[in-house]
Order: sequence, then structure tokens, then C-alpha cells
Amino acid sequence: MEKAELYLRTLFCCMACDGEIAPVEIDAIKHIAMKSEAMKGLDIQVVLNDYVSDINKEGRLFLRKYLNELGEAGLSQEEEMNVVDLAIEIIESDQNIEYAEVKFFKKIRAKLSLSDDQILANHPDKEDFLLPDIHVSEDVEWGDIVFDEIKFVEFEKK
Repeated sequence: MEKAELYLRTLFCCMACDGEIAPVEIDAIKHIAMKSEAMKGLDIQVVLNDYVSDINKEGRLFLRKYLNELGEAGLSQEEEMNVVDLAIEIIESDQNIEYAEVKFFKKIRAKLSLSDDQILANHPDKEDFLLPDIHVSEDVEWGDIVFDEIKFVEFEKK
């Protein structure tokens, strides 16, 4: 998987891990993708529509596959920090941080080699995202979230 697609998939998985895709999150992805040099070559709309279809078919497996791919991506520390930055930005984009999103961030964090100090240097107010309150090596329990009901709202490219 290319880095650009890994970054977009990070955004999508963090957005969808709570079982909902809020319109403000779609706007945030559009804004992030438009300003990102790393995602310039992607047809964001097509890729996101594919992700919606895939998560509706695969459910939790889609999120597990992403985490496995992230762990095997061989990212530099700068690229890992990009993943962290993107994850935090999209989680906070709808002004409603769900525990499922923080828990998923902790799963992402477990796949990276960055230290807490490195993350806190960029995100000093995110200590709660790093607290070891769950066993990140265990499978995430998604509760009552049903992924085959996720709908994607189309957005226009500028």
C-alpha cells in the first residue's frame, strides 16, 4: 500500500471506527486531503467509496487489516508522526470524541515505534490518548456497532 493510501485509510478508519461517519468528518477529510502533498495523486472520492463498501462487507476485519498493514508498513518516524497527526485531527474534527475513537487510536499507537514523549511534543494536550487503560494487544470489541449500515456522503472536489 502506498503511503498516500495508508494516510487516507488512517483517516477513514479513525472516522468510521465508532460506526458513524459525520458530515463534518467528511469535510475534514476533504480539507486534509486537499492540503496534503502526500495525498495529491489519489482520487479521494473513489477510494473513500471503496472503503465504505469494504467496511460494510468486512466489518471489523477491515479495521484489523488496516492495523496489520500499518504495523507492516515500515514507516519512518516522520511518517509515523504523520499517521498520529492525521488520526488525532480526524478524531477531533466533529468535536465529539468517542471512547471507541480513542481506543482505536491506542491500537494505532501500539503499531508505531514513536515514544510517548515524541507524540506529546507535537500534541501536548493528548496525554489521555496515551494512557494505558486498555490492553492494546487484545482484539477491539466494537460493541453494538454495525458496519453494514455505514453510509457515505458524497462531497465535491474543488
